[in-house]
Amino acid sequence: MSPKPQGAGSKPSGRTIVLGVTGSIAAYKAADLASRLTREGADVHVVMTADAMRFITPLAFKTLSRHPVVTDLYDEEEGWKPAHIRLADEADLLLIAPATANNIAKLAHGLADDALTCIALALNPKAKVLIAPAMNGKMWSHPATRQNLATLKARGAELIGPEEGMLSCGYEGLGRLWGVEKIAARALELLV
Repeated sequence: MSPKPQGAGSKPSGRTIVLGVTGSIAAYKAADLASRLTREGADVHVVMTADAMRFITPLAFKTLSRHPVVTDLYDEEEGWKPAHIRLADEADLLLIAPATANNIAKLAHGLADDALTCIALALNPKAKVLIAPAMNGKMWSHPATRQNLATLKARGAELIGPEEGMLSCGYEGLGRLWGVEKIAARALELLV
């Protein structure tokens, strides 16, 4: 695969971001993230888990990213290559925001039971991985989650966040999705 040309300055023109959206109340913030990254010139392809679609519909992401949204391993695809393999091959960055404790556990243990985790497992070795967790504070601090995060870091994934604040579950603490503008800025830095 030949390198993709960079646009003027730090614009990621022609660079492909696969944006994974998982089942967190923070999924609605990923729409803003997709919009920001697309406006900055990235080629954003959204992959949603079934749980993410309980919080926000694929139509929002299709409109903001200007691409069909992958929601299932068996989504219809033009051409012969399955969407999850095509996106795994084309990705310059796999950005999962929000990433739930469940999704983080799947990634750490190599489970591939949906389009997003299959993309992560088949990801081309040159692609970078940025994970923005969002979950209840007790889930965040649980030893299993801490170990799963350590495993992903050891494999080269970068974590951004979470931050402290009021959580949707009514608790206050660490677990809120990092600010969308900060996630977008870091994603764009990784594409330079």
